[in-house]
Amino acid sequence: MDNLSTHKEKAFYETFTKDEAERILNKIEFHYTLKHASWLNVAEIEINVMNTECTDRRIGDTERLAREVDAWTWRRNEMKKKIDWKFTRERADRKLSNYYAP
Repeated sequence: MDNLSTHKEKAFYETFTKDEAERILNKIEFHYTLKHASWLNVAEIEINVMNTECTDRRIGDTERLAREVDAWTWRRNEMKKKIDWKFTRERADRKLSNYYAP
């Protein structure tokens, strides 16, 4: 997840009772993306590839889902798949120049 303030443990304690916040927090683990958009975009691209190749159908239980995602991840890593990042700083400057203050 990104680093939005609502994505922190503190937000659970502000929203729920202490016991409920702790109950929920004991079931989850936070994994934050880096604050740079390119890393977030890479993560989103990889999730989209996983959805297309692996999880594009109903999977009936979490154990099977975990096995299939693990197998997909192993295959993807074995094939040394990479993202061909084509959006350069120069292209970004050209495309977004209308939004920059002079």
